Amino acid sequence: MANAILRRTVEIVRASLGPALDDITIERVAIGLFFTGVKLSTGHAGACATPVKDMPEAVCCPSSAMAMPFPGKLRGRRAADLLDEAVEQVGIRRSVGIATLNALAQIVNENRTPQGFEIVEGLDAFAGAEVGADETVVVVGAFVPFLRELRNIGARHWVLEKDPSTLKPHEMPYFKEAERAPDVVPEADVLIITGTTLANDTLGDLIALAKPSARIVVVGPTVTMIPDAFFERGCHILGGIKVTDPDAFLAVIAEGGSGYHFFGKSAVKITLRRPTHRRDQIPGGTLQTEPV
Repeated sequence: MANAILRRTVEIVRASLGPALDDITIERVAIGLFFTGVKLSTGHAGACATPVKDMPEAVCCPSSAMAMPFPGKLRGRRAADLLDEAVEQVGIRRSVGIATLNALAQIVNENRTPQGFEIVEGLDAFAGAEVGADETVVVVGAFVPFLRELRNIGARHWVLEKDPSTLKPHEMPYFKEAERAPDVVPEADVLIITGTTLANDTLGDLIALAKPSARIVVVGPTVTMIPDAFFERGCHILGGIKVTDPDAFLAVIAEGGSGYHFFGKSAVKITLRRPTHRRDQIPGGTLQTEPV
């Protein structure tokens, strides 16, 4: 089933931009080892995680060609057309669609006043979550800086990860297999989820497992700057990025760069957060249960 959060966000973008959306085209696409990036004719850019590990078609040229049928044909295409890729496709095609969506979201964000949430530029999502040493934290994905901070403050924590090889030996005591999410996630006072779950349709299941009082944080360049659909479903904090130098950003990711290479240079961290920390105090936070 198509990702409902993405579908709702696409609806907001289309409604917010109106006829102007028809004039926005794709200027450049870069599909890197870690991230996929899109630059628009407006000069705005967005990103999405490249789902290499979830792509069996990446092992040979014929299947890869079927998965990505338009190399060399993206420049000049209408951005509105690629929005459909975000909700109707999987793999690289969805990543290109989400990156396009996130670039368009920056335009929407510039033209509307935040209501019911605040936007803090330069704030790390972990700091925005205000994790206490007495809280239990579940991290979905191997966020190395977050795991380091959790050890520093002494918080009880677990990391759910499909690939344990992404963890260092001193992090393995905190490792739990991704399949154990139904047992582990309900323990979380703070649930930190990688934005990559938007691309593989697992975000909704993880949110549904969290207890009502949990603070839910969704983080990573895949996360959009339009938080409406996330907050409607009970998330509290989004940690995304704002691309400040699109050409430099795309050049870096095209050369295999990651956050270590673009933060503070061609992109800055953006945190969007609601004033309440409890899902059961957020309108719609426990009622909207459609799949995401």
